[in-house]
Amino acid sequence: MSYYKILKQNTFREGDYSIVPIRMEDRYSIMKWRNEQIYHLRQNKPLTKEDQDRYFTEVVTHLFDHEHPNQILFSYLEDDTCIGYGGLVHINWHDRNAEISFIMDTSLENDEFEKHWSLYLKMIEEVAFIELQLHKIYTYAFDLRPNLYDILKKAGYNHEARLREHVFYQGQYIDVLINSKLFNVK
Repeated sequence: MSYYKILKQNTFREGDYSIVPIRMEDRYSIMKWRNEQIYHLRQNKPLTKEDQDRYFTEVVTHLFDHEHPNQILFSYLEDDTCIGYGGLVHINWHDRNAEISFIMDTSLENDEFEKHWSLYLKMIEEVAFIELQLHKIYTYAFDLRPNLYDILKKAGYNHEARLREHVFYQGQYIDVLINSKLFNVK
């Protein structure tokens, strides 16, 4: 397993679930889920195995040794099986903030969406606030998954902005919602 140089701890656990530095062996599952869920991602075409291999070789493998990588990606595991992935992306080290990224196995979306988002948020907050000492983390989400916003609210995220008609999706413009959480807010 690879390790992020910037992190003292590289594995974060909540019961039977954990996040570990993104594993090469999970790349095709991740590709499959991204292609199945392209509707809510900033991805303009389905990924191929060649695309995924190139991304892991040219981008992901170089993240581990950086003092200040622009993203830190994790495989989300149940025991040792990858059931999702995500991380902190668009990390702004000067302003100490980052966007949260997360997708899960598409088959889990209907019945276990809240469970996995809630578990994942607990772990990624530990990475962001404890390990990296970031000040703020946020989500940037197309207004297509209303069940996400209640989960974020329950986890202490505040609705920060609605970017009206910000993305073009299936022939129409839709809003983007930004929700955020600050470290040590009382």
